[in-house]
Amino acid sequence: MGNGPYRTDVMTVIEPDILLAAYREGYFPMSDPTNGDVDWYNPDPRCILPLDGLNVSGSLARRVRSGRFEILADTSFEDVMRACAAPRASGTETWIDERFIKAYGQLHRRGLAHSVEAWLDGVLVGGLYGVLLGGVFMGESMFSLPEQGGTDASKVSLVWLVAHLKQIKVGLLDVQFTSDHMASLGAIEVPREAYLASLAEQQARPVAWTGWPRLEDVLPDD
Repeated sequence: MGNGPYRTDVMTVIEPDILLAAYREGYFPMSDPTNGDVDWYNPDPRCILPLDGLNVSGSLARRVRSGRFEILADTSFEDVMRACAAPRASGTETWIDERFIKAYGQLHRRGLAHSVEAWLDGVLVGGLYGVLLGGVFMGESMFSLPEQGGTDASKVSLVWLVAHLKQIKVGLLDVQFTSDHMASLGAIEVPREAYLASLAEQQARPVAWTGWPRLEDVLPDD
């Protein structure tokens, strides 16, 4: 059916409970920066990142193991969202607006939305955020600030995220749409029917966002 929006609503607010209900059915929202409409997507195929299939290049592995960035979780959730919402260097507008920042912030305060942050000398230079729904993590957006020393900071954050998700026994990492960037990291496409079956199975599992990996556990030596 393609990757266009399946439903479009013009909203003044986005309610957290609506977000959760949509996620449970395989939908996720993005706003149209040209008119403010909220488009709901349930693409076929769906892009996921197998937790045992993360492709870590030699240079990325060295970056992770160097400890250049301090990688933390949930210390600056709104700042991560706002950095993800900032205009890209390419000049393209992003889909994250104040409605999303408010709604996902509420989910964060309820312990359902989480951020992973890369810090360099006390400055936030990269990170990502998403929603944990049972044994499913819905990856939403990521950013890095190479001009502030954050080259590869989003990728390093992803490596730590995957290590953490494996540690807490998450079974599905949803990354929504295919991109060259995500494909290079090991993301694959699966039919929507298969995704929805996995979503139904995994979201029913009781998984808690607890603990945080040690550097030596993120990329164990072969």
